[in-house]
Amino acid sequence: MRGVIFDGKQPHIVDDLEVRDPGPGEVLVGIKAAGLCHSDLSVIDGTIPFPPPVVLGHEGAGVVEAVGAGVTHVAPGDHVALSTIANCGTCAECHRGRPTMCRRSFGNLEQPFSRGGEKLWNFAANSAFAERTVVKAAQAVKIDKSIPLPSAALIGCAVLTGAGAVLNRAQVQRGDTVVVIGAGGIGLNVLQGARIAAASTVVAVDSNPAKEAVARQFGATHFVDASAVDDTAAAVREVLPAGADHVFECVGIPKLFQLAIELLDWSGQAVLLGVPPAGAEATFPAASLFLDKSILGCRYGSSRPQRDIPLYAELYRSGRLLLDELVTESYPIEDFTKAAEAAESGRVARAVLTF
Repeated sequence: MRGVIFDGKQPHIVDDLEVRDPGPGEVLVGIKAAGLCHSDLSVIDGTIPFPPPVVLGHEGAGVVEAVGAGVTHVAPGDHVALSTIANCGTCAECHRGRPTMCRRSFGNLEQPFSRGGEKLWNFAANSAFAERTVVKAAQAVKIDKSIPLPSAALIGCAVLTGAGAVLNRAQVQRGDTVVVIGAGGIGLNVLQGARIAAASTVVAVDSNPAKEAVARQFGATHFVDASAVDDTAAAVREVLPAGADHVFECVGIPKLFQLAIELLDWSGQAVLLGVPPAGAEATFPAASLFLDKSILGCRYGSSRPQRDIPLYAELYRSGRLLLDELVTESYPIEDFTKAAEAAESGRVARAVLTF
């Protein structure tokens, strides 16, 4: 079968991958579409260290082909969106409704793929850049067949991470003020999460002025072109003189972490979503946290995928959540290089690979 692998030096599109059958508590999914997230590119450029050879991809949707013993919530023929959280479902954190904090699954690596006798790792417990993949049952979430699979694929990472950061982690309230730094795939979903939460003023900040239209489409009430101003913080404070209740950093550049803190109002909170290089450090004046300001980390939107994916799917069906508009362009898997170039250049909100 076809797929995209990374050998430690460069990605390759191959057609001789094999994947094992699902075991107890597992699901075999035929992938139909997969979003190209910057986390996949970060494995390639070394920002996210990961052992090679690995089958890339972690934002996918498809059709169940087989299930292992004990799996009853999905069956062959069901359409599913995949999450990256292979949580155990039995530990204390899972029972608290915090599957993203499941220590039993965090960092676990498996090798369900093989090629020419060599075993390959799966990425983010998922590996959606393959025609078929095996995931834990908890990762396969049934969705209505009316939802286009290229759009449904994006729920599994971009939407869960971005909208989840707003609704689950920050718990933005009606009338709150929000600043979103970075209007890429994650940032756009933070914007629409803020819109769904009924935030009053939502300021998008990006260095690419071409992103203003889509940022406003997803929920921004104001846009600051960071490439056109000498002082980004001052430009934002022209809109929000006292600062914002919530600032979301969606790029992963340490100096922008400091900007996020600088833009907070009293008792505001900065939510850090962007993934910086391993070992990167950020500095900020300690006094900037006085007046009850907070810095929040956020893994995967603090999501509960088996609850949140159906919720977002229903919001999409009712017209409140934008998915189709995230898919800027679709590429056959053979055009992975073109899709990666488009994503790196910022020309697309999300490039989607299709099988």
